Amino acid sequence: MHLPAAFSPTRLRTASRVPLLQVVKTSVATVAAWFVAVLVLPSELPIFAAIAALLVVQPSVNQSFGKAVERSVGVITGVVIASLIGLLFSGQTWVILLAIVVSIFFGWVFRLTPGSANQIPISAMLVLAIGAATPGYAIDRIIETLMGAALGVIVNVLIVPPVALGPAERDVNLLAGELAASLERLATALTTPQTERQLDGLMIQARLLRPMRESAAASVQQGEESLTLNPRRSAHRTRLETLSHLLDRFSPMVTRIIGMTRAFHDHYDASLLDEPVLQSIAIELRRAAHDLRLLTSPTSVDVEADATEPESEIPALTAPLRIARPHPEHWLLIGSLMEDLRRIREEIIGD
Repeated sequence: MHLPAAFSPTRLRTASRVPLLQVVKTSVATVAAWFVAVLVLPSELPIFAAIAALLVVQPSVNQSFGKAVERSVGVITGVVIASLIGLLFSGQTWVILLAIVVSIFFGWVFRLTPGSANQIPISAMLVLAIGAATPGYAIDRIIETLMGAALGVIVNVLIVPPVALGPAERDVNLLAGELAASLERLATALTTPQTERQLDGLMIQARLLRPMRESAAASVQQGEESLTLNPRRSAHRTRLETLSHLLDRFSPMVTRIIGMTRAFHDHYDASLLDEPVLQSIAIELRRAAHDLRLLTSPTSVDVEADATEPESEIPALTAPLRIARPHPEHWLLIGSLMEDLRRIREEIIGD
């Protein structure tokens, strides 16, 4: 008998593991929360403290702080709801179900995050089911949760707080490389005969720049989040600002290169090869690709070209081309290519 795809065991696994360091920090935070809570509140097993610490340790300090707030708000609200309902309907067996339903609708009415909304009915249920006959149980659970959440944040801050700039650097560099490759492909297409299939392939490859740009933007955002509330942020702030600045320069290039490719795709005809200016435009596109790669090269930062610098590391862009009037059927395409090339040049050199 075959199980439906929804019940496939592979859905229980992820493509990559959580970093080992985060697993260690989660374990340390949970153990610390347990023993601290036992010392402060020895009357009950510190389940709430351990759960809070377990959930609060996240990939970034900022996320940990957010989870701590969510968990604390959820527990406090759930305890308050359970206490009020318990006072009004004490001794009734259906009170627990009522508290759960009220808690669910409370989270919906106030548009609480899933973390808080889910915690409210859980806390209300536990308070009424376990602590109804125990004086001070509700208050102790609030204190216990706050301690566990606080320890989760503290452990994440003290033990190598994570900095997620590696993926951002990788994705921004990949975007720069693909932008340069797209310019080179377009340069080749300008000077060689193209079939309809080749033109369509050129357009498809250019459109792939958009998801690459979105991926780079998401990675830079994650890097920014990893530095928020992070005590190591001062050592990495300059690196993040550099990546963010590069992404700001690359983003409009994506639109321009797609537009150039679209214009070539839509206005192509075999007689274009007779336009001598296309050879010059192709040369400038390759130079732009060369200089675009230099922006992500270590030698491109605060280093001026001199006689000892390798030729491949010297910026190759020239001044904008001056061209004679093209054939009437081609002037729109050539003018469009030249204008986008001018703007790309300005974005590369930082004007």
